[in-house]
Amino acid sequence: MEFMNVSLPEEIAREENLGNYDKALKLIDRWLKKDIPSWLKKRLIFEKDRIKVLLSSYPYTEEEAIKKGKEVIKSFTEEEFYKLLEEGIVDYIVVNGERKYERRYAYNIGYALPEYKERIARSESVEKDRKLLNERLNSLIKGDKAKEYRVKARISLKIEEDVKDKVRVWLPFPKEELQQKDVKLISKSHEKYTLAPSEAPQRTIYFEGKSSEEYFVEFEYTITEWVNRVEPEKITEAKGSVFLEEQPPHIVFTPYLKKLAYEIVGDEKNPYYKAKKIYDWITLNVNYSYVKPYAVYDNISQFVASNLKGDCGFQALSFITLCRIVGVPARWQSGWYISPFFTSPHDWALFFVPPYDWLPADLSFGGRYRENEELRNFYFGNLDGFRMVANSDFMKDFIPSKTHWRSDPCDNQVGEVETMDRNIYNFSYEMNVLEFNSIN
Repeated sequence: MEFMNVSLPEEIAREENLGNYDKALKLIDRWLKKDIPSWLKKRLIFEKDRIKVLLSSYPYTEEEAIKKGKEVIKSFTEEEFYKLLEEGIVDYIVVNGERKYERRYAYNIGYALPEYKERIARSESVEKDRKLLNERLNSLIKGDKAKEYRVKARISLKIEEDVKDKVRVWLPFPKEELQQKDVKLISKSHEKYTLAPSEAPQRTIYFEGKSSEEYFVEFEYTITEWVNRVEPEKITEAKGSVFLEEQPPHIVFTPYLKKLAYEIVGDEKNPYYKAKKIYDWITLNVNYSYVKPYAVYDNISQFVASNLKGDCGFQALSFITLCRIVGVPARWQSGWYISPFFTSPHDWALFFVPPYDWLPADLSFGGRYRENEELRNFYFGNLDGFRMVANSDFMKDFIPSKTHWRSDPCDNQVGEVETMDRNIYNFSYEMNVLEFNSIN
């Protein structure tokens, strides 16, 4: 995806900025008939898909957006909608002359404004999960011994359109690394499959079949709460790691990011404290926010630093980028947050400090506890055990490789689908915890 750092031709960029997407698509087709550099060609071919993904993220007319706001936010009024629109809180784009509104804009109002957060209802399962997590974190902070959990879970995928050709399906599957072990395949939807090895950066189970079929996998694994006692004075500097390098388009050492990184760490020399200062800056200054599909963004780390908002993956990528700039190796880890009550895709980061090797940093969970220093600080160097790890790096190929663009080019938490001719974006998924037991 390095070609994403190639700028669009100015006339295409102009029409997109004006919301004239039909005209932009025509201009792209005209450019693709020219003899142009290979990366520019890839950028323009991808841009056609990117526009479709972007437009699908803004499905609501103004009337529909107001209705959705009233469904999500208790006692929400039309007057509030227009006031928030005027203040720049409501997310919209102009599409061929009409304002269209982002599909999760109402939830993002709650993330942006605390007074609205209290008006957005949380499900009973989420409330139970929050209670369980808070109790467990407080026990660990008080010195309780780290627990191991044996987890059985299931993910299923259904294609939401009729496709005549054979479909190729990849579902996430747990790795064996660091805090996770003893992975076992329990059952799957198809007799023939390809299971990627555990060392694959993004581990998957692969099927082929018909669009009318359901695709699923059930698995078990053991996960350990990751609790560390670090003595910073023992830490030495890591050198020569691949996890100190740029990875365009989202880990790029731009002038702004380099300036920001060194403003944050100042004169600090200890790698552990450098990472902590970056963690503090993100968890105290960047607000959680739902984002559009990752494929829409040219440079995620730059976006976060410029907008001071982003979801778990955006915050993790920003931490990784800033750490690498100041010489601290850092990388991706992701999969699910999964507890007895709740399951959801989730991303976090790891940073490397000898002699402790890899340590975790969960930026969005740390930011959730901004008002509680003990809990916020826990997520620097420690991690709860409510996880399923499927990915140890981002923007990596599958086994077997995909032929077409991915729905999520960075990560894989819910699956991917394609035919031999095109990527399939229109699918639904369901993640379920089947068993969750403490084993010590």
